[in-house]
Amino acid sequence: MPEAVTATGDAASPGATEPRWPVIVGQVPTLATALQPRSDLREEIERARATGGSVMLTQVLSGGGGVGKTQLAAACVTDALAQGTDIVVWAPAAEPQQVITQYARAAADLHLAGATGEDPEADARTLLAWLATTSRRWMVVLDDVTDLVTLGTWWPVSRSGTGWSLATTRLNDARLTGGGRTRVDIGTYTPEESISYLSERLDRDDTGHLLDDQATSLAEALGHLPLALGLAAAHMLNEALTCTEYLDLFNSRATRLADALPDTADAEGYGRHITVALLLSFDAVQEADTTNLAGPALCLAALLDPAGHPHSFWSSPPLLEYFSHYPPYDRQVTAGQIHSVLRLLHRYALITHDRRAEPRAVRIHALTARAVRESIPATGLVHLATAAANGLLHIWPEIDPQHPELAATLRTNTDALALHTDHRLWHPVLHRAGDSLSAAGLISSATAYWQRMVTTGEGILGADHPHLLGSRASLAISYRQGGRIDEAIELLEHVVADSERLLGGDHPDTLLSRNSLTSSYLQRARTEDATALLEQLVADSERLLGPDHRTSLLARANLAGAYQQGNQADKALGLQEQAVADSERLHGTLHPSTLTARNNLARLYQKAGRAEEALALQEQVLSDSEHLLGTDHPNTLLARANLADSYRQGGRIEEAVALLEQVVPDRERVLGPDHIDTVIARGSLAGAYEQAGRTEESIDLLESVVADCERLLGVDHPDIILARYGLAGSYQRVGRTDEALGHLWRVASDSRRLLGPDHPDTLATLDHITHLKQSAIDPGPEAE
Repeated sequence: MPEAVTATGDAASPGATEPRWPVIVGQVPTLATALQPRSDLREEIERARATGGSVMLTQVLSGGGGVGKTQLAAACVTDALAQGTDIVVWAPAAEPQQVITQYARAAADLHLAGATGEDPEADARTLLAWLATTSRRWMVVLDDVTDLVTLGTWWPVSRSGTGWSLATTRLNDARLTGGGRTRVDIGTYTPEESISYLSERLDRDDTGHLLDDQATSLAEALGHLPLALGLAAAHMLNEALTCTEYLDLFNSRATRLADALPDTADAEGYGRHITVALLLSFDAVQEADTTNLAGPALCLAALLDPAGHPHSFWSSPPLLEYFSHYPPYDRQVTAGQIHSVLRLLHRYALITHDRRAEPRAVRIHALTARAVRESIPATGLVHLATAAANGLLHIWPEIDPQHPELAATLRTNTDALALHTDHRLWHPVLHRAGDSLSAAGLISSATAYWQRMVTTGEGILGADHPHLLGSRASLAISYRQGGRIDEAIELLEHVVADSERLLGGDHPDTLLSRNSLTSSYLQRARTEDATALLEQLVADSERLLGPDHRTSLLARANLAGAYQQGNQADKALGLQEQAVADSERLHGTLHPSTLTARNNLARLYQKAGRAEEALALQEQVLSDSEHLLGTDHPNTLLARANLADSYRQGGRIEEAVALLEQVVPDRERVLGPDHIDTVIARGSLAGAYEQAGRTEESIDLLESVVADCERLLGVDHPDIILARYGLAGSYQRVGRTDEALGHLWRVASDSRRLLGPDHPDTLATLDHITHLKQSAIDPGPEAE
């Protein structure tokens, strides 16, 4: 019996459930009827595989639309399984998140040690590590790669020589042959393959008589393009047409299209062949369609991601409403009718409809989609695109991390919709896609997305349009999440001023922008500015929107944070306990907003000396965050760091060190080494090392933390004062008294200037200097 697998070898950890072999992840496309073996291409692929030696390389099948790249890859998968391959992963590759999702599913199905099912990216990396060394035979297909750079480190490698990586792309890029990849160019069928295909396809169900002496002429007219041949064969079978009869129709249609589709407009080199075949198939569909809905349905599909979209899109109320009012008359359209239309389009090979492939149950070939889009009149495009946007927005899950594959699919479809409307669409679904990137913890991608949105919005609406304010605010928030605090503050101050000018001070969007600005003030430790603004904002929000409105809840939570930062502990604790109760009442206990509120409350309990309550709450928050958001989400990393701090305060030093040694590299990987949260985590780890007696390691870390804080935050930030004070203590403990006193004088000076001469922190630092000077000569100046 085959062994179960782990990330580090081929033996299962105790208690692991053995997978059933072979393990197949993803929807491998069904092989087309009469698919040609394409022996020459298969031999070329095998030669490319052999060049890697013991390290298996990636073969990239490169070619234009309609040449059969995906079908060829599917045939390779079928052969690999027949030859005993243990694992197959088929991943749409238009966006890295799609690849990550499929890799994570594979890690779960293989029961790999370390794959928790809670963090897709971490599980995906676990799979890649296992694929690199396993003795199991595996195959990974990355279908429809659109950007080599964004795939980054997600290309699989087999160092043991037991794996096979295959990719398909329409790109013709020199980089296809870099990074351990070899390119195999895929063209059309040969004349012999075209005739063989038609013969095998038509010689079914006693329809061989449809193949007549015009088969060769028909194949030439279709340009030997596999997609066009498939469309023609489906049409001939459905309508019982001979090659001669279909060729007559084709030539007639081609004659009518000669002016509309000149050769100069054919970017793929196959446009006329495919367009004519499509229109012939669509003519037949329209004759069979009693609903008059096949046309708009095909146009809607053509505006979306060719790799697929959810079936639920078609039964969403916005889509049914659109179809119900589609000309020439109003009627109530049902989901059942739309399902029948999709099946009709599938039968004529215009789309692929397979509900087993969710969330990409409905697919359309990219070349088919392009030909259909060219038939959409400009006057109808916006109305059609708006209907599609409404449908996508309706089926978007409320909490993305609970549905990562669906969210990634909806993002790629939103991107396709924006692209195919030449970025002239301005719709809430575009904002939802940006929020989805942030919810997935993809902060860099979110920042780039919002930068494009602002630029696009300025082009569509004008730089001073009120509808652009939300995109600018979202860009600022992504700056803050990425540690670019000063840029966030500068942009938000402009947004607030513009919102007050354009919308008025009492407008809900103005209140929300003011709240976002206070969050950035707090992160920059501008406590007084934040507190004054928040106290007014809470009063305004509750008066204008009500106490349970989202903006009111956010304002009260931020005010609690401001009170905490300003050492007003009692006020902070009361507000935060109310924030938790409100969020649990309105959203439930397992909601991102509730987790954030409970995490903040735990920190206040900790500061108030209620250690047991803080620890219990933080352990629960961490468990819930890992379950709801995933182990790599920034909020989960924050919960883990806060729990480690509680362990430190409670004397559980070894547990704190172990947890922080996990947090620091996770934040460096997810947020980047220069993100302020990463720097703070390194400071916490340095403190834990000090408590554990590992003083030299603590000093090394703290020296870098002080330098990083000064560079990133400026010399006046409170976190620098804390880091410098901790470094002084470490210097003192190893007998480096002069250096300790130098930093303490700097801390005393900064505390007096920033906090005042009578602030407890200033007095405590001066007292520390006095005691230290009793045992050493003071080399530094007196604090002014």
